[in-house]
Amino acid sequence: MDNLAVLALLAVLPIAVVGTLLGLRWPAKKAMPVGLVVVIIIALTVWQMPVQTIAASIVQGVLVAVGLLWIVFGALLLLETITKSGALTAIRAGFTNISADRRVQVVIIAWLFGSFIEGAAGFGTPAAVVAPLLLALGFPAMAAVMAGLVIQSTPVSFGAVGTPMITGIGTGLAGSDGNLVPAVQERADALGLDSMGFVAHTATQVATVHAIVGVLVPLFMTTMLTGFFGEKRSFRAGLAVAPFCLYGALAMIVPYVAVAYLLGPEFPSLLGGFVGLVVVMYTSSKGFLMPKETWDFPPRARWSDRWMGSVNPAAEAATTTRRMSLPLAWSPYVIVALLLLVTRNVPSIQEFLNVTTVIPVQNIFGTGISQDTALLYSPGAIFLVTCLATYGLHRMNRQQIVESWKVAGGQIAGAAFALLTALPLVRIFINSGSDFNEAGLESMPITLAEAAANVAGQGWPVIAPFIGALGAFVAGSNTVSNTMFALFQFSTGEGIGASSPETVVALQAVGGAAGNMVAVHNVVAAAATVGLLGREGDLIRRTVVPMTYYCLAAGAIGYLWVFGFGLNLGLVVLLAVIAALAVTAVRLRTMKEVDNPDLRMPVT
Repeated sequence: MDNLAVLALLAVLPIAVVGTLLGLRWPAKKAMPVGLVVVIIIALTVWQMPVQTIAASIVQGVLVAVGLLWIVFGALLLLETITKSGALTAIRAGFTNISADRRVQVVIIAWLFGSFIEGAAGFGTPAAVVAPLLLALGFPAMAAVMAGLVIQSTPVSFGAVGTPMITGIGTGLAGSDGNLVPAVQERADALGLDSMGFVAHTATQVATVHAIVGVLVPLFMTTMLTGFFGEKRSFRAGLAVAPFCLYGALAMIVPYVAVAYLLGPEFPSLLGGFVGLVVVMYTSSKGFLMPKETWDFPPRARWSDRWMGSVNPAAEAATTTRRMSLPLAWSPYVIVALLLLVTRNVPSIQEFLNVTTVIPVQNIFGTGISQDTALLYSPGAIFLVTCLATYGLHRMNRQQIVESWKVAGGQIAGAAFALLTALPLVRIFINSGSDFNEAGLESMPITLAEAAANVAGQGWPVIAPFIGALGAFVAGSNTVSNTMFALFQFSTGEGIGASSPETVVALQAVGGAAGNMVAVHNVVAAAATVGLLGREGDLIRRTVVPMTYYCLAAGAIGYLWVFGFGLNLGLVVLLAVIAALAVTAVRLRTMKEVDNPDLRMPVT
């Protein structure tokens, strides 16, 4: 078959099936197996992938899922550890002293602390840290995960010490010999750059687009928080803290951009998040831009069942009578941050953990498909080491420790099945390229991208971020998305006559970051940390809104960057996005407050 349109429709079918079922509120543990069956049928009949290749992809997916479950288990165990030790009570009191306002708390914890953790670890770790922490502070589980996912945008492109740029873009633009492909090398030579310099140059464009688009992320987060989880569904309560949200955004973004231009792609999110966290924590404690009225969730007794998961650390913490100093209570998170910094930035330790302790599975079923799992380099191991240290620091007794392991072990079982079917689907989808099929077809992701490029033509920069988001939605990784599509995006940029085709690659990276907001296995993993399995569709329906804004705005800015400022498609799309935001803000400000239909009727 050589009809690109038909092939693209078939390639998108597994994703469409999963998306539709999640939209119908099927839990991921039921939707993902259906998607897996669909992708296997298409791989066998259309892409003509050998059975052993499909089987090897399934094994590879299972191994990736095990690595992800290791992270989730570590996050669950850490949450249970600080709950049982009594640290949670002190942490809650500390934030209340700064501000009891949930809008302020979500900006500080999710946006700023989450950006710092993303810069250090990446790979979904922020949601695994942020969501349980927000839950522990008294947020509904659904709100906690939503916030943890929405911030998986601006900092993601420079997560894990720049891995999406250095590895994702660097590998994606390189040939089999590890050097830039000739067309890319020619562009790098014209700019007087070597391969790493070209990646760094592209990264500055990524940071610039993120800075412009990402400045509204905290405001999106607070508005969604108050509109979906407030007593009166008041979106304007979120807009009321716009000055603080913009201040919090700039506190992270200004150093983020400066670091990208001055130091390269390794540290923008790490240093941006850290500087922003320190600055905003200090100024907030002094009352700067603090809201006059404190906003909080309705009483827990009135929360909808769909807001809540099976984990309730706040209730358990309320029964703890032990008093603990704030520095001691925060010590587990300080240890996590320090271990992430050391293991990601000290070359000898990084090499030991990433090479010496790796579990290699090579050439599965003779297909050439391999998967290495470095369990000790994983954030899961860091969470575990932190828990062991916390036992001593917080003087936990044997009963508390045993109970924390029991609870965390029981919670991880629920996440296992969904991830063990989601990741094999992803690997079959990605491994469907010409090296692994007998039909001579490009892989399913590339087929979709080529079809989109044929339709978009000169308007491609507007579409480019959505291709990056597609890659992240499927793979759950900005790095993998960049590796899949970077060269395709560069070639398409050349094909439409872009004077700087690397700008199209930058748009790919920005979209790949935004796609993390809706990536199914990120959603499943984050939901598992708060006991919210089965509600993945509800979460994606909410996070798809900021993801769409992010990609549209980035695409419009990218178009203007490539073709210049003028009356063109980029300007039209950008004005449409601005107008839509303005109209929405006005409507939300004037909207009459109504009782939230998600709330339970009060018990009498």
